Amino acid sequence: MNNKAIENKNQLHSVNYLHTPDNGIIENMNDEVEVVCPSCSPKIEVPHDVLKSGQNVVVQCQECGSVHPTTIEKPKKLDVKVIISREEESFTCTHRMTSEDAVIVDDEIIIDDEENDEVYPIIVTAIDTDEKRVNAAMAPDINTIWGRAIDEVIVRISVHKGRKTQALEKRVPGGYEFTIGNSEKAEQTDFRITKIKKRDGSFLSSRGSVVEAKDIKRIFADEARRQGWGEGRTAWSMKGKRQGW
Repeated sequence: MNNKAIENKNQLHSVNYLHTPDNGIIENMNDEVEVVCPSCSPKIEVPHDVLKSGQNVVVQCQECGSVHPTTIEKPKKLDVKVIISREEESFTCTHRMTSEDAVIVDDEIIIDDEENDEVYPIIVTAIDTDEKRVNAAMAPDINTIWGRAIDEVIVRISVHKGRKTQALEKRVPGGYEFTIGNSEKAEQTDFRITKIKKRDGSFLSSRGSVVEAKDIKRIFADEARRQGWGEGRTAWSMKGKRQGW
């Protein structure tokens, strides 16, 4: 630490504005903000330690040790239009954000529609600004967020039955996991998953691969036929044969 920093540090104990009016303890010594420093960086924000919070904020520059008052602007709140699709339907709501919030396509965010007292988890599918559609933007620049609801989804399944294919649907929570090689049931039909097409267009076919329902475009499966009495080998039938019954 240089001499100026040591001098400024020693002065902290003699200035009244570093203490709270009730208990005399320095507030928020562990807080850190980025603001301009009038001594070493008047144009570019640099890290500072907060020595006093409240209406009259006092900070100490981590670069040069200078102690000075500053103004920390609170993020502005704004309502952003959101269009949410759920299967074949779409609806519009608003989402409260701050001027410091950023949104990126493929982000999973929670839309809190205060007007209708509803909450919707979504995946962001598109972002519209004044000029064009973008992949990322700060909240003040956003006109509309487009998203797909993932609280509950309908997964489409193609089940192979010999030479025929049956189209099924299964409604599950967005976080429900499907595993290749595992058996599932939909519309009274048992099936075993063989392949999964994801929404990004990729395919998975390795046994044990897991995909959440919200990321699935289609599941491909074979019918899992139940064996009738006497078909196949069970522990009970094999036990009898081993003992020569």
